[in-house]
Amino acid sequence: MLNNMTDCEEGEGGSNSQGDGNPKESSPFINSSATSDVEKSQQYDGKNMALFEEEMDTSPMVSSLLSSLANYSNLPTGSKEHEEAENNDEGPRPSKKPIKAPQLGTLMGVYLPCIQNIFGVILFLRMTWMVGIGGVLGSFIIVFMCCSTTMLTAISMSAIATNGVVPAGGSYYMISRSLGPEFGGAVGICFYLGTTFAGAMYILGCIEILLIYIIPQAAIFKIEGLEGPEAEAALLNNMRVYGTLVLSFMALVVFVGVKYVNKLALVFLACVILSILAVYAGVIKTAIDPPLFPVCLLGNRTLLSKAYDICAKVIEIDNDTITTKLWRSFCDSEYLNATCDEYFTNNNVSEIQGIPGVTSGILAENLFGNYLEKGMSLEKRGIPSNMDPDSPTTSTNRFVLADITSFFTLLVGIYFPSVTGIMAGSNRSGDLRDAQKSIPIGTIAAITTTSTVYMSCVVLFGACIEGVVLRDKFGEGVNGNQVIGTLAWPSPWVIVFGSFFSTCGAGLQSLTGAPRLLQAISRDGIIPFLQVFGHGKANGEPTWALLLTASICEIGIIIASLDAVAPILSMFFLMCYMFVNLACALQTLLRTPNWRPRFKFYHWALSFLGMSLCLSLMFICSWYYAIVAMGIASCIYKYIEFCGAEKEWGDGIRGISLSAARFALMRLEEGPPHTKNWRPQILVLVNMDAEQNVEQPRLLSLTNQLKAGKGLTIVGTSVQGKFLDNYTEAQRADQSLRKLMETEKVKGFSQVVVSSNLRDGTSHLIQVGGLGGLKHNTVMVSWPRYWKQPEYHQQFRDFIEVVRETTVASLALLVPKNISSYPSNGERFTEGHIDVWWIVHDGGMLMLLPFLLRQHKVWRKCKMRIFTVAQMDDNSIQMKKDLITFLYHLRIDAQVEVVEMHDSDISAYTYEKTLIMEQRSQILKQMHLTKNEMEREIQSITDSSRGSIRRKNPSALRAQHSTEEGTSVTGKPEEESVAVSNPKQVQLIHNKSTSTPTSPSSPSSPTCPGAPPGAAATWMDNKGADKGKNLEAGKDLFNMKPEWENLNQTDVRRMHTAMRLNEVIIKKSKEAKLVLLNMPGPPKNRVGEENYMEFLEVLTEGLNRVLLVRGGGREVITIYS
Repeated sequence: MLNNMTDCEEGEGGSNSQGDGNPKESSPFINSSATSDVEKSQQYDGKNMALFEEEMDTSPMVSSLLSSLANYSNLPTGSKEHEEAENNDEGPRPSKKPIKAPQLGTLMGVYLPCIQNIFGVILFLRMTWMVGIGGVLGSFIIVFMCCSTTMLTAISMSAIATNGVVPAGGSYYMISRSLGPEFGGAVGICFYLGTTFAGAMYILGCIEILLIYIIPQAAIFKIEGLEGPEAEAALLNNMRVYGTLVLSFMALVVFVGVKYVNKLALVFLACVILSILAVYAGVIKTAIDPPLFPVCLLGNRTLLSKAYDICAKVIEIDNDTITTKLWRSFCDSEYLNATCDEYFTNNNVSEIQGIPGVTSGILAENLFGNYLEKGMSLEKRGIPSNMDPDSPTTSTNRFVLADITSFFTLLVGIYFPSVTGIMAGSNRSGDLRDAQKSIPIGTIAAITTTSTVYMSCVVLFGACIEGVVLRDKFGEGVNGNQVIGTLAWPSPWVIVFGSFFSTCGAGLQSLTGAPRLLQAISRDGIIPFLQVFGHGKANGEPTWALLLTASICEIGIIIASLDAVAPILSMFFLMCYMFVNLACALQTLLRTPNWRPRFKFYHWALSFLGMSLCLSLMFICSWYYAIVAMGIASCIYKYIEFCGAEKEWGDGIRGISLSAARFALMRLEEGPPHTKNWRPQILVLVNMDAEQNVEQPRLLSLTNQLKAGKGLTIVGTSVQGKFLDNYTEAQRADQSLRKLMETEKVKGFSQVVVSSNLRDGTSHLIQVGGLGGLKHNTVMVSWPRYWKQPEYHQQFRDFIEVVRETTVASLALLVPKNISSYPSNGERFTEGHIDVWWIVHDGGMLMLLPFLLRQHKVWRKCKMRIFTVAQMDDNSIQMKKDLITFLYHLRIDAQVEVVEMHDSDISAYTYEKTLIMEQRSQILKQMHLTKNEMEREIQSITDSSRGSIRRKNPSALRAQHSTEEGTSVTGKPEEESVAVSNPKQVQLIHNKSTSTPTSPSSPSSPTCPGAPPGAAATWMDNKGADKGKNLEAGKDLFNMKPEWENLNQTDVRRMHTAMRLNEVIIKKSKEAKLVLLNMPGPPKNRVGEENYMEFLEVLTEGLNRVLLVRGGGREVITIYS
């Protein structure tokens, strides 16, 4: 009692106190082994937990579990681990402050980054051009379709994001945990590439604004004076040089720290908002006081601003007509009698208002699209143009020309990146205070805001601005001004500088998000060669990932064309969005128990609609880019699968696999498979040694070689004992089976049964293996090699029970004999034969198995031979023709041979072998002896038999039989053979070693124990007088052995059949690489079990590799297609 009180006091007041709210265990989760038994008793005394003390290792206290969960800090992945590792390496640093990543809310962490990324380069540089080319209706459809796609994706993303904690990695994390490591890795890499190319696109937009609208004179490659392709090449080279410089500067800013990016983001975002407000203010001003913004037309063509100073051919000054700069551009001199361009002569110059205002009714003119070929001039609708079709081509370098061929799908591809900023918040989920709350609210609010702005801009641009101005991509007809800037109030420079800073900010956001995404993928370890990019600074900043991101971004800079880069990143983003929708739809439809999102405004139909829109937009934008993007994703998927993604994330693909498996199993229950669909579903029964290792590993090699049928494989074994006592052994056996299956490349399942005896365990495996309709139809079990030895008698009885049970259950049975001599998966036969001895028809298994074996590289070079046996009254020639026809219809290539077996009398050797077999069987049955006594008894029988053989005079007897029967008998130490005087009959008995491989307790003898010297003589079935001689000789033999008359004649006939068949098989197939043979059925009663084994032993004597086959009672091969 005193000890207990002391323990309690120590537990309450000592250094290990649990009363201060600091839980002692380092890990409150399952299988924590941080505390010793003494500490554990101190820990739980006085906590009313003594009742559960023994379970504390596996079941933590609720208090400690809750405290651990409540203290969860959503830092970027790896920052805490890095800090702990640093502390462990360098020792404790009391002065070191704990490192914390920025803790951002919804507004700063999600809403504003999304707004900034969405309101990027496309709004300011391409939106007016898109409205002019596609028309208000076409552009509105494009914007509505793209915004609907992102909104549906955001709804799906919100459901996934609120279904659990979302650490760093954002969208990648959500996809990979929902669809599995293969899909997650593939889509994650695609989304990373999309984000990286988006950074390149924003930088290119930034440079375009700088060199075209702000300071054109800063161009390194001068554009002035260049025309056509030369000017275009100079512009692209400028983009490359300045783009690389800006990229380097941005990467440096991101490297310094994300907090500086966030501070700069506020400034950039303010510029974006001011720019948009300036546009709306300008629209309102056009309704009140439209600005004076003239555009000069020649006929209906828009003129370059630099081609004229006054929008007129000539002007009147003091009654003198003076030509203008425009005249000099189209004529060969400044005089009125100069020769001028024909189009210039035939058409008048007119000036129109570029921004007529929102109340002018220009919307009707801009309602429909006006798609242009590359090099076509911009023409105003409704103004006549006089042009002779046969006239020479007009010089076009004075008109505003289309720089690319435009069409609807191109507009979709170029516009879509402007709505791709929706993941900006989720990519930075590691910096959010509450990602589950911030991501849905911030993202949906941002999409709603930007979609409203985009749709209103489409309508307002079409209602305010003249069509030829809208179609002027670079403002060449409006003095080089940014077209959207011409609408802004109070000055175009608000838009110019606002768009410049917004593109810079969006580029910084992309260069911030992309490396973190790559870091999250790398740290998951699903793509081995990317693991180096998981390292970073102590606070988790992804240094190496930033370096790779900048390098890939440089590829986009080198492309240099904004219109070429935009469709590329559209593909990657669309693929990512498609899989986000797919993940949400799958989780909703599968109704997995863990699918409990806080965000309730989702539905699987919305997710499928979003997924369909994404897929459609991919092919609408560019079908070849879509195929390339899918190809990249597929390669990454297969690579992750090939490397063996061992991650188990409870993903939706695993769930859909379970649902599909359940559905398929239910379908299989509807009825047995058609013969065309039959394939060997093999249950392999193996034995384990004392160390729980498989005794016959070559069984699995043979199983692998048979798997061309692609059927089910179950490798089963049984462990003797009670389940509670032997569970650990069963687990060890299961691991051993799995390891061997992996080594032998056998794809299937392992199953271990614990039973009171091995016989019952094997029976249970045969009965309950598989599931529903997916059950085994074939059992493979090894031949009991040492069945003649007394200690192995139970083994062969178990084997016969397996044969009986498979027969009752209508299962096919495969029994490989001498399994250790079978080839491994690494061996190759360069030549040889697989011989099939088709004695009885059992459903065609004998035909199917060699075909399946020859699909494997081990047996591929072997040729197939089929032998069948003809009796006396069979037409062997017709049998051969029929068999060849049958094989032709089966589409099996094999040589065919019919072996004739004539009726012959039973030899004395057969009688003697049968007698010895029955004597041994009777002795064992009648004498209930112990194991040791049984061994001594059998040894004495063997010794006495050997003594009787030695006492005989074999030479005299052999000479006597040779004289009477005309038979040459040759005695050899290890072999007896009888040469037949009539070569037409198959009468050769070739008997090597009548027993199984020798062992100390069962030595092999030259002849059967107790056999007389004359036992090897054979009854001849010759014609005429020879038959009488043989009968007389037979009578003499029977007179010598009266006990033969008491033999079971059925056993004698069976032994005769076994010996005759063995004789023929040895003659034809001794050199074959494998012999397949019909396996006789087991005895119906248990009296003749030893005899059955003896028959099978005799049948297969002298053959190296034999596969005994029993059919399952149904056809497994058919001639029909």
